[in-house]
Amino acid sequence: MVHIDRHDTDILIIGTGGAGLFAALHAQQSAPEGTRITIAVKGLIGKCGCTRMVQGGYNVALGGGDTVERHFMDTIMGGKWLPNQDMAWKLCEQAVVRIHELENEIGCYFDRNPDGTLHQKAFAGQTADRTVHKGDLTGIEIISRLMEQVLARPVEKLQEHRAIGLIPTRDGSALAGVLFIDMRTGGFRLVRAKTVLMATGGGPTMYKYNTPSGDKTMDGLAMALRAGLDLRDMEMVQFHPTGLLAGDHTRMTGTVLEEGLRGAGGRLLNGAENRFMFEYDPKGERATRDVVSRAIYAEMRKNNTTDNGGVFISMSHLGPDHVRAKFPGMVKRCADSGFDLAGGLVEVVPTAHYFMGGVVVDADTRTAMEGLYVAGEDAGGAHGSNRLGGNGVANSTVYGGVAGDVMGADIRSIGALRDPCPEALQAEVDRALHPLSRKPGLVQPMRHALQEAMWEDVGVMRNAPGMERGLNRVGEISKELMEVGVAGDDLAFNLTWHDWLNLRSLCDISQAITLAALARENSRGAHYREDFPETGDLDASYFTVVTQSGEALDVRRDPVQFIKVRPGETILPDGAPETLVAAQ
Repeated sequence: MVHIDRHDTDILIIGTGGAGLFAALHAQQSAPEGTRITIAVKGLIGKCGCTRMVQGGYNVALGGGDTVERHFMDTIMGGKWLPNQDMAWKLCEQAVVRIHELENEIGCYFDRNPDGTLHQKAFAGQTADRTVHKGDLTGIEIISRLMEQVLARPVEKLQEHRAIGLIPTRDGSALAGVLFIDMRTGGFRLVRAKTVLMATGGGPTMYKYNTPSGDKTMDGLAMALRAGLDLRDMEMVQFHPTGLLAGDHTRMTGTVLEEGLRGAGGRLLNGAENRFMFEYDPKGERATRDVVSRAIYAEMRKNNTTDNGGVFISMSHLGPDHVRAKFPGMVKRCADSGFDLAGGLVEVVPTAHYFMGGVVVDADTRTAMEGLYVAGEDAGGAHGSNRLGGNGVANSTVYGGVAGDVMGADIRSIGALRDPCPEALQAEVDRALHPLSRKPGLVQPMRHALQEAMWEDVGVMRNAPGMERGLNRVGEISKELMEVGVAGDDLAFNLTWHDWLNLRSLCDISQAITLAALARENSRGAHYREDFPETGDLDASYFTVVTQSGEALDVRRDPVQFIKVRPGETILPDGAPETLVAAQ
């Protein structure tokens, strides 16, 4: 029997992005005095995850004609009537509260207008300029200030701890704790807690072109799937239209060139340097991300491409000096890869960026499993089929705070810590140790094969034959992975072992994505099927739900509840303008 270190706490938070850190701060305020709060992270606090990578900004309705109702309608329309309307409303309403908290309590500095008000820039798919930002490096500002606040408080930190399993009670009715690998030693650690927040982030790095760091591998959703939780909207993978395309020789390929470039008037040009977006949508470059991604992909199919196989983004017509002043981070990022964003052309390609799908939760972040809460990109529902640019970091910070408040209140009625199911615990240990009993082999070629399969068969544009082929390819890679081993003589910082575990998570979630995509026989938002191009009956909208039973995945369709507004209706007052954004 492998030794498992035991550790007890009251509130456990997995992940230290915007959701996790906000949850820790709010839990401190809402929980009884003396409550033990522990945060655990796969990397280092403030140095990993996706929040720090946010460039564009934070959507919030702060007046000037903009309202929470308008932000809500943009979110519902952008999500093609699939969002959980309770969650979307709370996101838009609480973003107003959270942005003031970020400024006045957390210490964030955002860009301002000459009169001292917060500057809000244009983002695609929205009817108001509502995106608060810190230049084009907003995420670093938010995560740095949150990190400072958490590090200054008596919160226990388990850094370089990889969560590998949600361990239920013996009867399966509640969560007892979480099993980790302490990456510094390679040992196992079971942390019991009365309430657990899963905020590990998404990270669709199973695609050839992707924006997150390589350690983002859908671990949280893979754990939730094995624990029997419902996952919704798993087919909804958002491709950001403008990922940097710098060639296979650099890891910079796939990283985002932010939405604000197009919002400010940036133009997309094909390989012949012709502007093409108005051929696909009357909003041109300011159409939603899914529309722009498909338009670029269509140009790629026509071979109207650049040397590296993508298209160009052009900003020089706005004035090079203006571009350098407004987008210093993007200009430097492009220069590092040999491109002149301010005065020349930069090659871009659609890149897997954000995952709208996730665990089914309510608007208070509770799940069907007592003791487990989910916030941030791990939670499904708020965005439906398409996330508006600027709604991501708002979602993480809003619902991180909500989770902290709710968990802190809930533990007041929870007595003793729960006992874990020994069989479930042993199953997760055996799963993690599996590659150590096989002959060592190469993991990275299989990850590249998975990325090619998902990009080609379950990518920007989909059809049934392609997805069936993709499902078979993913299955073959999964089977091959189970026969590949890892040297186990030293498990401390054994990165090959963690690469293996990363790929196992990616394979599991890739299968869920593909099955959900096959089950949705219409086209909504990020999910576009060439064999079912119509949106379907909006009044009969449904979301897909994937559940694991044993080794099999089941998919069902649940109806969307139109509790605030129905298709064809609006909550905006009579006479409200369709948009507050000046035409480009």
